[in-house]
Formats: sequence, C-alpha cells, structure tokens
Amino acid sequence: MLSSVTGLILAGGKGSRMGGVDKGLQAFRGKRLVDHVFERLAPQVGGIIINANQNQEEYKSFGVRVVSDAIGGFAGPLAGLHTGLSVSKRPFLASVPCDSPFLPADLVERLYARLDETGAELAVAKTGEQPHPVFSLMRRGVLDHLGDFLKGGGRKIDAWYATLNVVEVAFDDEAEAFSNINTREELQTLDGAPPE
Repeated sequence: MLSSVTGLILAGGKGSRMGGVDKGLQAFRGKRLVDHVFERLAPQVGGIIINANQNQEEYKSFGVRVVSDAIGGFAGPLAGLHTGLSVSKRPFLASVPCDSPFLPADLVERLYARLDETGAELAVAKTGEQPHPVFSLMRRGVLDHLGDFLKGGGRKIDAWYATLNVVEVAFDDEAEAFSNINTREELQTLDGAPPE
C-alpha cells in the first residue's frame, strides 16, 4: 500500500515570515527542520521528492529528487503539488510542509485508508474544525485538473480543494502534530521545549 505513495516535502516558499530565510534549513533540536520531517515521512511512503525553489544543493543531501516549481514566482503550495504530481510515477502523492517536525507517524496510513474507503480524489488532515490543507494525500489523476486551475490563475489551495471530491480525516488526538513553525520566535520557543 505505502509503496504506491510518493511523499512530497514542500520547501518551495520564501520563508518571508521567518525573515526571508529557507525555513526547512533552519536548525531545530540539533538538526534542520527538514531532517525531522524527512525522518518521519520516509517510513510512511515508497519514496520522497522535495520541492524547493532555492538551496537545491542542500536539499539534495538526502539523495532524493529535488524539483523546483514549474510555475515561477513562488506561486505557493499548489505549484509545489503540481510539480510533485508531474514528476512522481506512483499512483498517490502525499504532501507535508518542511516546517512541521512533529507530523504524525501514521499520517499517510490514515489518509490512505479514508481515500480508499470513500473513493475520494483527495484526503486532507483535520483537527477539530481546522483542516490542514498541506497535509494531504491525492490521486495522481488530479494532475490535469490542478494544471488547469493554475493556468486559470488559481493559487489558493482551499479553493482548488473545493472543486474536488475531498474527504477530511480527523486527527483530533494529535493537534500539536500539525503545528508548523513560521517565525523565528516559534522556532526558538519550540526548540527550547523538551523533545517528545
């Protein structure tokens, strides 16, 4: 099952809320943020691709494919998803952001179970009433639909989801697992917290 899923780590942003630095490469508890994400995601999928628009050489340290957005101008996570779907050969793509070091160890398994059960095109994690759109699993078949959405000027991930058959998957037991680190303050606060 998991061998049919490619994991996509989204590291293509500008990190503007963190002062314009590459978030995935920031030090956190003795490693880079992206190292924590990679270690948690790798056992859940058949292979990993990293979407990065800068510092590609540093991301290549994992020995996996690193791809930049086909659409220029830092077009956001949808551009990263489009690139991941374009280069992946597996039937499913699971996406996670590079700045969420506590992502659930069973994220892909739970998303896949609901996607399979419902026949939906895309499954997205949710805690309470809050969906987490970049923590998702989608069928590769949504690629053309996403390409058309982007060509039409669409950039908002929730607006794209609204045009698909989507199932939300509750992770209410793990709300903190989806915390992402956007600012230097958040990085320092969480860095000082005891490791789980």
